Amino acid sequence: MTDKPALLFVCLGNICRSPLAEGAMRKAAAETGLDIEIDSCGTAAYHVGEPPDPRSVATAAAKGSDISDLRGRQLIKADFTRFTHIFAMDHQNLRNIEAVRPADATAHVSLLMDIVEGREGAAIADPYYDGEEHFEFTWQDVWAAAQAIATQIKAGG
Repeated sequence: MTDKPALLFVCLGNICRSPLAEGAMRKAAAETGLDIEIDSCGTAAYHVGEPPDPRSVATAAAKGSDISDLRGRQLIKADFTRFTHIFAMDHQNLRNIEAVRPADATAHVSLLMDIVEGREGAAIADPYYDGEEHFEFTWQDVWAAAQAIATQIKAGG
């Protein structure tokens, strides 16, 4: 396990929500001067090696975060000791993460929105099958979470 915070954002295919969350966290970390490790992945292998959905790339770019370099990957057992925190985008992916969690896992696993006051237990809706405006809604959620995480880390939590 790393000495500095290492955050992993997880959705199903790693092309929509989790890359947006990674991009939001990169932006929040840069704005607050945090030295943290940030990554994203999926619980399924549907899009391994593929770039994020073009709508995710466009949404993040419009917010000042370039995620075009990201490539999809699947959650692996080593992630449970490499990262200090693993954030699931929704309840099904949280169950998927818990199902493969090894006995020696050290990462704290939770829903991403659990970190946002008043949004505990909320899922981040998957925008994949919806219009482009839904990617904006997803960004708003992941940005709120990224800001909350940055604030917590800055406060020493």
